[in-house]
Amino acid sequence: MADYDYDVLVIGAGPGGYVAAIRAAQLGLKTACAEGRATLGGTCLNVGCIPSKALLHASEYFDAAANGAMASMGIKVKPELDLDTMQGQRKDAVKGLTGGIEFLFKKNKVDWLKGYAQFQDAHTVEVDGKTYSAKNIVIATGSSVTPLPGVEIDNAKGVVVDSTGALELSSVPKKMVVIGGGVIGLELGSVWRRLGAEVTVVEFLDQLLPGMDMDVRKEAAKIFKKQGMTLKLGTKVTGVEVKGKKAKVSVEPAKGGDAETIDADVVLVAIGRRPDVDGLGLDKIGLELNQRGQIETDHDFATKVDGVWAIGDVIPGPMLAHKAEDEGLAVAENIAGMTGIVNHDVIPGVVYTQPEFAGVGLTEEAAKERGAVKVGKFPMLANSRAKTNHEPDGFVKVIADAETDRVLGVWCIASVAGTMIAQAAQAMEFGATSEDIAYTCHAHPTHSEAIKEAAMAVTGKPIHI
Repeated sequence: MADYDYDVLVIGAGPGGYVAAIRAAQLGLKTACAEGRATLGGTCLNVGCIPSKALLHASEYFDAAANGAMASMGIKVKPELDLDTMQGQRKDAVKGLTGGIEFLFKKNKVDWLKGYAQFQDAHTVEVDGKTYSAKNIVIATGSSVTPLPGVEIDNAKGVVVDSTGALELSSVPKKMVVIGGGVIGLELGSVWRRLGAEVTVVEFLDQLLPGMDMDVRKEAAKIFKKQGMTLKLGTKVTGVEVKGKKAKVSVEPAKGGDAETIDADVVLVAIGRRPDVDGLGLDKIGLELNQRGQIETDHDFATKVDGVWAIGDVIPGPMLAHKAEDEGLAVAENIAGMTGIVNHDVIPGVVYTQPEFAGVGLTEEAAKERGAVKVGKFPMLANSRAKTNHEPDGFVKVIADAETDRVLGVWCIASVAGTMIAQAAQAMEFGATSEDIAYTCHAHPTHSEAIKEAAMAVTGKPIHI
């Protein structure tokens, strides 16, 4: 039997990678994790999920105070923006959480190999000039920003930026153009709109939030317009010209029409992400990518190369931190000879704007392609907690199979939709029917009662509408 340095070596310390490493170590496997960043946690903790939520949360407070929401509840203030302090609390949150991962590595005896790994063969990688061997190697390198052809991103200059650059702005731009009406563009666009920027969102498709239920996508457009964003849907960007500290964004209708130019102080390119596999040396182990640049795996997350596994953004499926985490647990357990499973039909997605947008399972459109469905819908305007909190926007929608009543999808727009959707995901994981949710007692008054009412509406018996 070959003598390896490690039982498991994970490449990448993002949500999938660090979870896989910790779980493998917990199962008694000698484990290492290679990561080239100065801190652990990957894109999510360093320049993605966590810092963006810190700014979203802080900007919500500022917006509520500056635009009268607090005054309507008898709290009168005149806020002053201290952007340096706001950015400082973001950095503190990141420092605390990334440091926490390093503590967990030490606690679980996971070796951090500092540097970027490259395959030498299927059981050997080179990290910062040193070679390490492992019986099992897990690729968990995540994703990187998808570039827009012909548009050069320069975060240091701060005019044309990606999501990382948009987090680091040192002043509030007067005018911001967001290219892409998906999750990242809308979240970061929301931050700077709340802090005073004029924000224009340019989206190639006819609606925002690709992949979400159409009712949600249509309502999102209404909500963001009401909040002051300018939306240019069904519009393509044909060029971005930078002169000094300003930019001009050339756009035209996607289906043809008159072109126009939009002036901007900052242009955020947020058209998606792509698997980050460059420099891994996959050719050395004979591992090819599919047409979308992803690594194909089997149900257990094993690639076609014996001893090489892959999880997270580098494999097919939604590019979500929690998906990667679940896959990290599963792959470690599979390597250890256990049964690690991820139900990819029940992966919730959340947009952390205000209100939040969340969904799990099938959209109504996708569900109807499979057969007859029943749909229940309940407005947050009729929810007592949302009403007392002055949060009227949104709804809950429950989609169930017309014959079996099994829940196929749940979609929410509410201030705490990201928290509410967990109930729906758990119900679907256990094969719940809409009746199961409808007859589950919910605490009153809570936002989650809207899920109960929407489930009751599936069979035509909601109480409060």
